[in-house]
Amino acid sequence: MAPVSPPRYEGPTPGQLRIDLQRIAQWIRPGSRVLDLGCGDGSLLLHLQETRHVQGAGVEIDDDHVISAIRRGVCVIQQNLEEGLALFGDQQFDTVVLSQTLQSMHHTEHILREMARVARHGVVSFPNFGYWPHGWSILRGRMPVSEQMPYQWYDTPNIHLCTLRDFEALARQLGLRIIDLATFRGTREIRHLRGWRSTLAVYHFESPVPGGPAT
Repeated sequence: MAPVSPPRYEGPTPGQLRIDLQRIAQWIRPGSRVLDLGCGDGSLLLHLQETRHVQGAGVEIDDDHVISAIRRGVCVIQQNLEEGLALFGDQQFDTVVLSQTLQSMHHTEHILREMARVARHGVVSFPNFGYWPHGWSILRGRMPVSEQMPYQWYDTPNIHLCTLRDFEALARQLGLRIIDLATFRGTREIRHLRGWRSTLAVYHFESPVPGGPAT
């Protein structure tokens, strides 16, 4: 009997990537070095490897996601992001990505500083708590539940929710220069009154000081 070949893992098409990952992919320079924090099953890195020819690595804690990423041919390190990025040297990468994970980090400032240390460019995406129905829900006495924040108050992993202005203020405090911003509601890009009308924000920032922002 002929040996059975293992399944070939195809990369996702742009339409199969989450909307924030599609925009992030557009911001990545071809041939660059990319670190994806909380890389999941490696979909973004695989897409970048196949379409942008990047040198990529991922960090992920979930066992099943790590196995899926490795099977896809993605280099991944199993580690808890809360422990920092000490494994990586200063400016080891060109761009570091943290997609829809910032709001669940306990040490928000620390991870952003570390992102700026290991790469000159950083990209983060997170739910926008300033979306106007969220405020209406709070006025009615209930914590908001939405597509981007589908959890109840008692089981949510989101511990540091913020608005667009909140993030921009923190970025200034840390010395990060915002280069690009994209906001979405569902799959629709929002270009006007972003702070009120969008449910998801994607920021592209640059550390103006080699090695990261000053403490």
